[in-house]
Formats: sequence, structure tokens, C-alpha cells
Amino acid sequence: MSTLPATTLFVATRKGLFRVTQGPAGWAIQDVSFLAENVSLVLPRAAPGGQSLVYAALEHGHFGPKLHGSRDGGLTWQELQSPKFPPRPEGTPEDLNPITNKPIPWSVVKIWSLAAGGDPDELFCGTIPGGLFHSRDGGHSWSFVSSLWDHPGRKKWMGGGAEYPGIHSIVVDPRDANVIRLAVSCGGVWETRDRGATWHPAAKGLRADYCPPEHAYDQETQDPHLLVQCPSAPDHLWIQHHNGIFRSTDSAKSWTEITTATPSHFGFPVAVHPRDPLRAWFVPAQKDEHRIPVSGQVVVSHTRDGGQHFEILQNGLPQAHAYDLIYRHALAIDDAGDRLAMGSTTGNLWITEDQGQHWQSLSSHLPPIYSVAFAPTR
Repeated sequence: MSTLPATTLFVATRKGLFRVTQGPAGWAIQDVSFLAENVSLVLPRAAPGGQSLVYAALEHGHFGPKLHGSRDGGLTWQELQSPKFPPRPEGTPEDLNPITNKPIPWSVVKIWSLAAGGDPDELFCGTIPGGLFHSRDGGHSWSFVSSLWDHPGRKKWMGGGAEYPGIHSIVVDPRDANVIRLAVSCGGVWETRDRGATWHPAAKGLRADYCPPEHAYDQETQDPHLLVQCPSAPDHLWIQHHNGIFRSTDSAKSWTEITTATPSHFGFPVAVHPRDPLRAWFVPAQKDEHRIPVSGQVVVSHTRDGGQHFEILQNGLPQAHAYDLIYRHALAIDDAGDRLAMGSTTGNLWITEDQGQHWQSLSSHLPPIYSVAFAPTR
């Protein structure tokens, strides 16, 4: 039986948001919200006054994305305002995807990222297509960050796994909430140091082997799959990229490619230890058309020394005929850095309480899992 303090895990799936808790008898699914609804993303966040805030993004197909919030840890929910693009200025030409030449819609197709800001009710939201939105009232209203949308570099953004470019990672610097970095597929890494008034690329050193050699290091066409920052050492950031693993030790001024990971450098998620910036976890896969575990084995790659060496963690994970893909938001680490949770496209949910040395299956029959997140500990 675990001696770690009890906690809550939220699991966003194709058919609802599951709340999983750890108690004296172990881990158990407690309840499900939005049953049969497509919940694409979940964000629990710490809040003053004893509140347990949770935000959930839903996709309603023809009716578009919706956003809901809870102030009691996911027991009850209130529909919030979904971010919306402002009216297109008269005479503005359509944006075209530089790869497909198709028009990029002037509307939110998907809520792809949510991040807490520096103030208790401050939120940032990234969407497909690549819009960034800012809320100061806990998602009851949103402002469109036009400075990023109007940046000339955005014209080079293109769709990756999605048809249109999108913002899937938003990292607010814990030292200074005016410093925000975000990752775009496919559009690189962008940084603001004035809370969104101005932006500049921050992808120096990232490499895209899907581009002609002369454009491989173009900062505005990179395809980061996920960007994370070490909370206790914010100069240190990690990226799982379409073409490999990259690390920065200078606040994203430059990136170094890590080539020692096995059995693959390709994947979607990455988690960094909250207190040790040298430790990070990845879930490798076969890239491009395959997008399945290498050799049908689900494993986690872990480095303890900044990417110089990797160990393969597989105890408790399926090692034959497994075809689970782990999406970018479906690997999470808790505030203590001991527990990790991982959910797959085939509805498998695993958890470890010893940093990945041993995994246990919590369920093998959930709907496809899009996002997992631990509730913050107090």
C-alpha cells in the first residue's frame, strides 16, 4: 500500500471526464462527468481559499468547442464562455495553409491548451487554428491576443497532425508571469516578455527533417509536440519534437538535440521532474505513418542526467502486441515528482508511484484518453 499522500487524477476521454482517487484501498474511479461527451482537455489548478478549480474543454462537433469550470474539485460544473475569434476586419484576405493552400478558418476549431496565469483567476487558452486567448476572470470572458495572430511569422505556420496549425503548449514562467512561452504545431516556439504585447521566435536549434535542408532550422516551421518547463529551475525546458528530443538550459534562447534516447526519438508527451531539471520522461513510438509503440511494446524512456543516458521503464506495461499511442497531454507527473499517470488511445490507464520503475493498470477499457492531470497538492 502506498505511503504517499492521497491525491486525485483527472482523465479526459472520448466519452467523459473520469475522476480517479487514491485512498486506503488503492486507486479507484470515483465518478464521471460529461458522460458520453468528447472531453479533449482537463486543467486542475491551485486556488486560494481552499477552492479546487478544474477546467474541462469539450468538443461538440458541429456545435463547436465548449469550456466548463468546477470550483469543488470536479463534483459540479458551470459552463463558461468559450474563446471566440473577433470579427474578421473588413477587407482582410483569407489566410491559407502554406502546405495545403486551404483557407485557415477565422474561428475556434479546438481548444488545445489551457494554462494558469500568475493571478488566481488568470487563464491562457491556445486553439486550433493558432489563436491565443487570455482571461482574467477564470474563463467567464476572454480577450484575443491579436499581437501573436498579427505577427508576420504566423503566416508560415502549417498544420501538422491536425489540418490547421495550433497552440498545444503554454508555459508561464513561475518567476515572472509576464514571460510566456508557447509551442505551435507546426510553427515552432514563441516567447513574450511583456505578457503578450510583443512576440519573438524561441526555436533556435530545433531541426525539422521534413523540410528541405536549407530550411531545416527555420524557427517558424518547427513541429514541437509538447513543451514543458521545470517549475523549480525555469531556465530548463524540454521538448518532444516530431524529429527528436530537445533540451534548453538558457530559457529557450537555444535548444540542443538529444540523440541518446531508445528505442525511438519520436513521440508526443514529455514530463519533467518538478524539482530536478535533469530528469524527464518520454513515451517513444514509431513515427509518421505508423504511430504505434516500437515492436508492439509500451515503454517509457527516462533520463536522470539531462539526456546523456536513458533507461527503459517497462515493468507492468504490455510488452507484446500492444498498439497504444500516448497523446501529448496524456502523460502527467504530480507535484511531488513521484507519481506519473499515462493514458492511451486504446483506453488503457496506468499509474506509477515510484517514478516509473513499476506501473500498475487502473483500467484497460476506458474510452480513448486525450488528457490526464493530477490535482495540485495543498
